[in-house]
Amino acid sequence: MDPRPVKIYTHGDVPRLRYIAGIILSDILGLSWEIVTDRRKLGKHAVINYSAEAIPGAFKISPCNMLFETGVRTQEIVMGEWKGLPVFFQEPPAADIPFDIFAASFYMVSRYEEYLEFQPDEHGRFKASSSLAFRNNFLTIPVVDLWAREFAKALLKSYPTIAFRRNEFSALLTIDSDQPFAYLGKSLLTSFGGLIRDFTSGVSHAGDRYRVITHEKKDPFEVYDYISESIEKLKAEAIFFFPTGDHSKHDMNPSWKNEEYRLLVNRISKKFRTGLHPSYQSHGSYNLLERELARFKSITGKEINSSRFHYIRLSFPNSYRDLINAGIREDYSMGFPDEPGFRAGIARSFCFYDVAEDRQKDLKIVPFQVMDATLYQYKNLDAAASKGVITSLIDQTRIAGGQFVSLWHNTSLLETPEWKGWRELFESMLQMQQS
Repeated sequence: MDPRPVKIYTHGDVPRLRYIAGIILSDILGLSWEIVTDRRKLGKHAVINYSAEAIPGAFKISPCNMLFETGVRTQEIVMGEWKGLPVFFQEPPAADIPFDIFAASFYMVSRYEEYLEFQPDEHGRFKASSSLAFRNNFLTIPVVDLWAREFAKALLKSYPTIAFRRNEFSALLTIDSDQPFAYLGKSLLTSFGGLIRDFTSGVSHAGDRYRVITHEKKDPFEVYDYISESIEKLKAEAIFFFPTGDHSKHDMNPSWKNEEYRLLVNRISKKFRTGLHPSYQSHGSYNLLERELARFKSITGKEINSSRFHYIRLSFPNSYRDLINAGIREDYSMGFPDEPGFRAGIARSFCFYDVAEDRQKDLKIVPFQVMDATLYQYKNLDAAASKGVITSLIDQTRIAGGQFVSLWHNTSLLETPEWKGWRELFESMLQMQQS
């Protein structure tokens, strides 16, 4: 094993290169490294020559200009292939690998393309179909991790004493509680009005509603005992997200003041990690985000460090800037609501890089690969067909030695005809994660 750091020779020690070198060399490959701009300081180290100069014996990567630029602009991207993987920012064949792995990885992980002008969907979101990965059929693979693996193989040919870290697969279950109760958690007036509507419309659940609000029966959406038992049975890692926003067309959660809701949040918080689920309305409103965070803290009495935006309403860079200013230190919104896959091209957590300000920020991003609503709402898949999608994503993440993160809602795990097979899929996924 060679304990000496890998030296990256380049003409400029710029923040973009430093950021992405940290992800590829440190986080994925487990190497120590440093950037050198003076050839006299290369010494007898493994050298990555990230410049237009010729350095005998060094591993050559021909740089494109993007990492040495500031701000954002439309980049010219032509797709190619290397080792069976899609690549872009291709460079002359004189290099040891045929593309600029640092620039391509930065483009993916920083979500550079989401800073550019795009046509948003009805909720103001960047659509998966607009992404480079979707348009070129590589959204379902962690391309940055796979590039790094092939890069390591190539680097080893030049420097056989380099030892890379072996990354271990892990999994994380995340639960969004958009609507934790069907009947509980509503005001007396709302509950009474619901009963009247049930009776006058002739629907069959009037009796159920009455027994739930009088505490004679468990609320049908309250499946948290089942979820908790499933997690504990398989010793899975999990985090739950709860909303505290005001009621709106897209926010159906109970009031943060409601006693049943507060009891539920505290019960879960005693057993598992919990985080804030910022409301639909809080998108673009720092004041609302700050208010909802204060409400959550008042329920649990704990500092809240984690979040995931409702409806995955994530906009670059303002959404992350708001979280940082509010004191959030990790976010779980990095995934597409309309397609499964690797939105940032990577199967592990990473720090947010603000491309507009050109600096790394103190916010950990934990990407997810699949959401239940993506499968049944956007893709119109049943539980059986969804199992194939989930299996493939777990397999790809396992190959990369990354972290498989799934997003589920309590309402997807009801024992009703509408959700037939989804509990079995949920349990099957948890078992696949362990094997």
